Amino acid sequence: MADFPWPAGAATGIGSLPGTDVAEAQRIVLGELPELPHLPELPARGPGADLIGRAAGFLVEMPVQLYAGRWQMAPRPGRDLRRTADLLERDLDQLTAQADGFAGPVKVQSAGPWTLAASLDLQIGGRLLRDPGAVRDLTGSLAEGLRRHVDEVRRRLPRATVLLQLDEPSLPTVLAGRVPTESGLGAYRPVEAVDAAGGLRTVVEAAGVPVIVHSCAPSVPLQVVRDAAAAAVALDLSLVKDLDPVGEAIEAGLGLFVGAAPATGSAVTGKQVAERVRTLWNRLGFPIERLPRQVVVTPACGLAGATAPYVRAVLSACREAGRRLSED
Repeated sequence: MADFPWPAGAATGIGSLPGTDVAEAQRIVLGELPELPHLPELPARGPGADLIGRAAGFLVEMPVQLYAGRWQMAPRPGRDLRRTADLLERDLDQLTAQADGFAGPVKVQSAGPWTLAASLDLQIGGRLLRDPGAVRDLTGSLAEGLRRHVDEVRRRLPRATVLLQLDEPSLPTVLAGRVPTESGLGAYRPVEAVDAAGGLRTVVEAAGVPVIVHSCAPSVPLQVVRDAAAAAVALDLSLVKDLDPVGEAIEAGLGLFVGAAPATGSAVTGKQVAERVRTLWNRLGFPIERLPRQVVVTPACGLAGATAPYVRAVLSACREAGRRLSED
């Protein structure tokens, strides 16, 4: 079995948390997820803290700006990018201060190239996805920017091992040709699976660290994730309908970040979360001793829409579930 870059029985969060207090968010993550903490994202802080604006801030020599409430390509860097950079700097400062001396794996997140391409507007109108050349430029720019980001986190936490999560909620719709055009009357042509995997692989190879591809949308393209040379896939367990691709991915050595605890709603216990993961594993038919090494327990998706008490409860339940699974 492959050696995975996280401890057995690990649990982590997907990324986003509610509120605007990054210091408190970082304390919660380090306290509740000590074996695999992540850099929290707080979209409630506004533009530049949202999924697309934050990721666009990593682009090298491809500035963006807000226009009519949407992110679009810009002729030069402006105040929107300065705000994005300032928010990220504050986040990294808190991570540096609170995780000083941390020696385990730590996860950082960014939207991936296909979600960015499906969300950013060209200055001339339409999504960047419409222009294959622009998509290639964006992919290379994001790859370089995330390489720099990973290096910065390594510099700040020299004893830690960095993992990178690429959030790709739009990847299934990009592959299916369901990204709507500006008018809403049509859709952009589908991207071939080989091209989608190639774009992701460009980022994976540039990052130089293990990469998790996350999508809490239905029909996660597991073969594309595997072909991109990712270390793991993160998905919402409640949306998994076909177990065969999951089993094939596990057999091939892909790590599995299982979203087994609801991101909102009624609280669940660690015992309940562990049972959900164990049931999936038993249905797949793999040896139980393999589970705690290959699987990481997570909430189903980001927690930006949850209450603060629920966040603590669900992260604690994920951690307890990981412990229970490692003791099986």
